Amino acid sequence: MVILKSPEEIEKIRKSNRIVAEILAELKAHAKPGVTTGDLDRLSESLTHRRGARPAFKGYRGYPYSLCASVNQEVVHGMPSDGRVLKDGDLVSLDFGVDYQGYFGDAAITVAIGQVSREARRLMDVTEAGLYEGIREARAGNRLGDISAAVQACVEAAGCSVVRDYVGHGIGRELHEDPQIPNYGVKGRGVALKAGMVLAIEPMVNLGTYRVQVLEDGWTVVTADGKLSAHFEHSVAITDRGPEILSLLR
Repeated sequence: MVILKSPEEIEKIRKSNRIVAEILAELKAHAKPGVTTGDLDRLSESLTHRRGARPAFKGYRGYPYSLCASVNQEVVHGMPSDGRVLKDGDLVSLDFGVDYQGYFGDAAITVAIGQVSREARRLMDVTEAGLYEGIREARAGNRLGDISAAVQACVEAAGCSVVRDYVGHGIGRELHEDPQIPNYGVKGRGVALKAGMVLAIEPMVNLGTYRVQVLEDGWTVVTADGKLSAHFEHSVAITDRGPEILSLLR
């Protein structure tokens, strides 16, 4: 069941997402060659507690960290480690969420470490462009498939592929709510979009095949062909005035 949020609830979700956006900006600034993904995880948790919030991911379905840090061919749910040292040319996708006063925020960015290849930079640009194409369709009166189709069209026109096994989601009092939001689909299909919906839209985009597999740790998702992946996400409220990005730094 899709839960519509009141303006007061959207304001509370906005506050949570503001915290997420601020922390992601600090993590991006710290993500340099020589830093470990374990360092970034500890920093994310410290910054969260400093703001009076709780890391949303830690303990969720048994996940042991505050941050998902996915490097290069890792798509999502990369587990931070002191043994994973970021180096020049890496891409690291940082997926992060908080629970602040009973409402959740969730967003993701992909960060270039040092000087990355032209191919890697293009992948980042395509993924972020796909996200914003999807957000543009998050309007009352549209259908969920309009978001999905817009993401897919943008990504595939650039010769990349959208991951199909993992999707976006509603968000509010729970981290994951209905509806699920695939990054591929048919325009005009699916749930009718209404003012009051809050959606976490999150394209995961690969340079090669869309197929993925899960490593033995039970969490880390990687591309099946070992090629690069990128991930961007915003939490977005559907309003009578159009889509409002709640996880954008202003």
